[in-house]
Amino acid sequence: MREIGIVQLGAGDGQRLRDVRLRALQDSPESFASTYEREVAFPPEKWTERLSNPESRWWVAETGDGVDVGLVCMLLEESGAYLLSMWVAPEARGAGVGSRLVDAAVGWARAAGAEQAQLWVVDGNDAARAFYVRKGFVPSGKVGTITREPSGVEVPETHYVLSLIFRHARREDVPAIVAMLADDPLGAEREGDPADERYLAAFDRIDADPHDELIVAERDGKAVGTMQLTYLAGLSRLGAERCQIEAVRVAASTRGQGLGRQMIQWAVDRARARGCAMVQLTSDNSRTDAHRFYDSLGFTASHVGYKLKLR
Repeated sequence: MREIGIVQLGAGDGQRLRDVRLRALQDSPESFASTYEREVAFPPEKWTERLSNPESRWWVAETGDGVDVGLVCMLLEESGAYLLSMWVAPEARGAGVGSRLVDAAVGWARAAGAEQAQLWVVDGNDAARAFYVRKGFVPSGKVGTITREPSGVEVPETHYVLSLIFRHARREDVPAIVAMLADDPLGAEREGDPADERYLAAFDRIDADPHDELIVAERDGKAVGTMQLTYLAGLSRLGAERCQIEAVRVAASTRGQGLGRQMIQWAVDRARARGCAMVQLTSDNSRTDAHRFYDSLGFTASHVGYKLKLR
C-alpha cells in the first residue's frame, strides 16, 4: 500500500469533499442513510456549507500521489460528538487507514472538550461493528432505524459510544492509581510505595481477566480518577450477571467538579449495555459523605457487608 496521509479539509475544499463523498456513496450504499442519487444533485454551495460548519470537521485519507481513499466527519452536538460519513476505499482497506481517520476525528473531539464520541452502525454490518469495537466503542443499549431511499425500507441500527474521559488503565497508570488509593485516611494505612512490584503484578492479573476492568478518568493527559469493575456470574436471578464497582477514587485536585458522579453513571451505563441485571458496591462505614453520594445516585443500602481480614 502506498504511503497514506490524513488531511483535514478546509472551507475551499468543497469539490474535493464532493468527489470522495460521492465515491463512498457509490461504493457502499448500504452503509449510509443518504444516497448517491440525492447528493450528486447538490449544488457547490452545499458542499461549502458542510465544510463551513464551525461544529464539524472533515478529514480525508490521501495517497502520496494525491488520490483520496478515505473520509470521515466529526460533528459536535450538546449530547457529544458524532462520527459520521466514515468510509475507506476498497484498495486501502486492511492498511490501518480507517483507524487513522477515527483517531484524527476523536483527537479533535477530545481537544474540543467533548466527553464522548458516538456513532450508529447498521445491523448486519459486522465488519464495521468489529472495527469500532476494536477502537474502543461499546454498545450503549440504544437501537433505532434508518430509512433506505428510495425504497423507504427501514433498517435497524445500533448506537455505539466511546468515552473521551474514561478508558482502560495502562501499566504506566499504576503509580497514579496507587497514589489516589492512598490519598485518604483509610488508604494511607494500607497502601505502600507505588513502585512496589506487587502493584504491577496485580495490574497484570486484572488486565488479563476479561471479567475485570481497571478504569481511569483522564483529563489533560493525566489520570485523575479510577475505579475497578468486576463482572460476576451467578445462578441467582436466573443466572444473571452483576457488576461490582470497587476502589472508586478521584484525585484531590479534581474533587468537587462532578467527576465522581460521571464515573459512576458511566459504569452503570457500561454494565447495562453489557446486559448486567444489577450494579452493586460496598462503602466503608466511616465514609458518610460517600454514602450520601451513592444515595443521590439511586443506590440503596439494602445489605450489611462483612469482611474478614486474612493478612
